[in-house]
Amino acid sequence: MALKSTNQGPIINIIGATGTGKSKLAVSIAKRFNGEIINGDAMQMYSGLPLITNKIPTEERKGIPHHLLGCVNLQDEPWHVGRFTSNALRIIREVRTRGHLPILVGGTHYYTQALLFDQEIISNDASASQHHIERFDRESLARKYPILAQPSSEMLEYLRQIDPAMAARWHPNEERKIRRSIEIYLTTGKPASAWYEEQSLQRALDPQARPVDNISDDESRAVNDESHHRSCFGRFDTLTLWVHAQPDALMPRLNARVDSMMQNGLLGEIDALNNFSRHQSSLGHVLDRSRGIWVSIGYKEFEGYISAIHAGTLELDRLQDDAIDRVKSATRRYAKRQVRWIRYKLLRALIDAGYTSQTFLLDGGCLERWEDNVIQPSFDIVDRFLVGALLPDPLSLSELAAEMLVPGRLYRLQDRRELWVRRDCESCGVNVLSEDWEKHVATRRHRKIIKKKQRDATNKLRFHRAFKLGEEIECDNAGKQPIEVDASEASDTEGLGQDDLHNN
Repeated sequence: MALKSTNQGPIINIIGATGTGKSKLAVSIAKRFNGEIINGDAMQMYSGLPLITNKIPTEERKGIPHHLLGCVNLQDEPWHVGRFTSNALRIIREVRTRGHLPILVGGTHYYTQALLFDQEIISNDASASQHHIERFDRESLARKYPILAQPSSEMLEYLRQIDPAMAARWHPNEERKIRRSIEIYLTTGKPASAWYEEQSLQRALDPQARPVDNISDDESRAVNDESHHRSCFGRFDTLTLWVHAQPDALMPRLNARVDSMMQNGLLGEIDALNNFSRHQSSLGHVLDRSRGIWVSIGYKEFEGYISAIHAGTLELDRLQDDAIDRVKSATRRYAKRQVRWIRYKLLRALIDAGYTSQTFLLDGGCLERWEDNVIQPSFDIVDRFLVGALLPDPLSLSELAAEMLVPGRLYRLQDRRELWVRRDCESCGVNVLSEDWEKHVATRRHRKIIKKKQRDATNKLRFHRAFKLGEEIECDNAGKQPIEVDASEASDTEGLGQDDLHNN
């Protein structure tokens, strides 16, 4: 088995959580270095809806061409990662024919990773490449394999029969991941776990598959061209710029953005989506509201409020405020998930491919120092990168860079099958990897829930004793509503390692 890849020249890859200024930086770099921008955000591919999808306004694009932005109509089938990758590769080739620099920017880091690294599952049989899962449309697969259209419980039971190792890996609620494990088996004839085991063995036995950063001094002297090793994984000569802001700086910024969305007409965009949905229903078309734009942050949180309007329910102001709070909370959680993906998935892939020296973190926490902390350092790094000059040590840029440019996990989870064990936290109602259990129980969310359960148990005991003695007592938290726990306070480690292994 081998991993195909080709080195197609330089590309600037800008990553980071929502609200950190990725698009702003991309425009600045494009203007300075004659670049064109390829959008890598799944929601921003939809046409219209600039607020829900958080597209960069036209006037802020400064005339720079933006590709794959607003290219999908509401009535179109949602794009999958394979379709994005094939279109992005085509556009990158076209950008290069014009002598321009391709710049990839977007928050769907799953798309980013699929584009930067050729991750097709390939066997010695060349025909196997034709079976790669992204070659298939989701609906056509379901028509060909009816099990893929069944509820997650039935799919999981089927997965236990064909691939027990992967079945043990996924929680029953992780429908998408269960489905993809089945898809790999059905379209290749081999269980997903077997593919991953072969890939792990290949990395262990193939000296060219080892990351350059781990080779010895003698080996490094024998290999003058680092790209020889890098080409085993990456499609391009990639310079990655991670724009990062710590939570204490980013979260207020995200809350303010939601308020601005409301002031600028978010409810109007929600009405437009609902009108489209009703029109499609009148034509007899069934919309899959479980994916695509219908699950975007800023729309689904208002469904209850919109329903209340049509029902003539009172207290609409309160319902609207609740919906706004849910949007803010969902946005904060999304930002945390994006950072988790970068630290636990993308950084690991970049290191494995030998891109450590070409992966930089820029501190975007202080907007007043944006020029000094983000723009000027990025200009210097990109300039050196394009002319082949020596790059600075990524860890030397700032204390934040030294802290964050370390993968959250120092190994590939798919290579450690003994860690594919999960534990249920009955108190929190979540399912985590055993290796993350200690981190989970130390989170504020878990501790709050445990504290509340202990307080409830104490109150119950006190009431029981008082009842036997015929006394009246006042319990802790008496008469109050149950303690609410903001889901955004959940640990950064909750759910880690639950992403699709085949994207590792």
